[in-house]
Amino acid sequence: MEQRNKYRIILLLAGLFGLSGGDVVAQSKPNIILLYADDLGYGDVGCYGASAVKTPNIDRLASRGLRFTDAHCTAATCTPSRLSLLTGTYAFRKKAAILPGDAPLLIQPETHTLPRMLQQAGYTTAVIGKWHLGLGNGVINWNDNIGPGPNEIGFDYSFIIPATTDRVPTVFVENGRVPNLDPSDPIAVSYAAMIGDEPTGLSDPQLLKQRADTQHSNTIINGISRIGFMTGGKRARWVDEEIPMVLNGKAKDFITGHKDKPFFLYYPFPNIHVPRTPNRKFAGTTTLGARGDVIAEMDWLVGEITHLLDSLGIAKNTLIVFSSDNGPVLDDGYEDQAGQLNNGHKPAGIFSGGKYSALEAGTRMSTITYWPGTIRPGVSAALCSQVDLMASFAALTGQQLPAGAAPDSRNALDVWLGKSVQGRKYLLEESYTLALRDKRWKYIAPQTTPTPDWMKNKKIATGLAPVEQLYDLQKDPGETHNLASQHPEIIKTLKAELKKLTL
Repeated sequence: MEQRNKYRIILLLAGLFGLSGGDVVAQSKPNIILLYADDLGYGDVGCYGASAVKTPNIDRLASRGLRFTDAHCTAATCTPSRLSLLTGTYAFRKKAAILPGDAPLLIQPETHTLPRMLQQAGYTTAVIGKWHLGLGNGVINWNDNIGPGPNEIGFDYSFIIPATTDRVPTVFVENGRVPNLDPSDPIAVSYAAMIGDEPTGLSDPQLLKQRADTQHSNTIINGISRIGFMTGGKRARWVDEEIPMVLNGKAKDFITGHKDKPFFLYYPFPNIHVPRTPNRKFAGTTTLGARGDVIAEMDWLVGEITHLLDSLGIAKNTLIVFSSDNGPVLDDGYEDQAGQLNNGHKPAGIFSGGKYSALEAGTRMSTITYWPGTIRPGVSAALCSQVDLMASFAALTGQQLPAGAAPDSRNALDVWLGKSVQGRKYLLEESYTLALRDKRWKYIAPQTTPTPDWMKNKKIATGLAPVEQLYDLQKDPGETHNLASQHPEIIKTLKAELKKLTL
């Protein structure tokens, strides 16, 4: 009897240790999903103060995860932020700016990227959504294999919007090919001169669903005039109102197909970038017009992904990071009444500026990390940057970054997981100048290049000036009182640290 009891105890302990060991192995390689919004302001979702638009699914992430109050993208525009996110490198080092729709690939194929690092850790990787990091090496033949692109920098699967939804070509690219393309109707694209005989926003404004400024008034497709000219590819063209549904279908298929092994999904939403064309399921559901409707639509996309994880039983082994690429903008080229219908809604919350701006709303993002059973619900005031996600994910998955890789990324895993509140001592913000933050103070370097002419129509405080600026964010989060002349010692310190970062 005694021997039998000992045997039972041994079996019980072995079972317990087996379960524990299996759990540790699973947790050491969690699935990773980056839900990356476009032009979403700090105050655009409910858990950050919005009341005019409801975001129950994002709010659920925040209530059950970690909500950050001082987390930042690296730049106030999209392409630079995305470059930093995927390479751990500040965009100014690559002279990155907003790319035209036919720009070559900005990230060189030999670069040790975030997805490539995770591939080496045993992950299957995918990007589904807005790309805007360039494709090819120069002139793109949209009717053949399009590369290099996402698949050449570490993504096993890609289904992308090549640039933005307001730029041609208005087709998806899947693993380097335009799906549903009719060879007898080849695609041609030009950003230099008009091609083909399709109507434009200037020649046929009566065909438009939304009027647009001159920049956005080239070829009309689906009732929306775009930046650039396009002809052909009619069978392959997207329908704007269906884009989120198509992307979410692809994302859900990828997750379902890879649920049994570690996967990384980079899911950059087109929402809430212009043109704002909500699906009929969401059109008219908010008082904010199309801009509010596409926020509600984006929230639904988030909910569809989190509900899927729950139904597949993999939520507890999946880390979700939700954030955005830059701050908010109301009027960004299309007459969708975003400004007129804003009705007291504060896209930037208590902060000033927005997209394109050197002020705080340009880079301070609504940011949430969610990992049931690992991340305790709470709020973090840690100063943190998206550029650190690459080094943090390397630590999470036991990867050693090669020399020279991700030069600006720092391991902040404990911060992202809520185990520490010790964020960055200094944080860089890029716009049309550079700024440096510490926990309290913000230094904005003098503007040395002209402000683009098109910025004048954006109705956003740029924060750009020919003089040095210094703000006490604890007392003045709106950056209204320049204290540079009163604190030369702080200016000296922050300038010196900025110089170190830019070497």
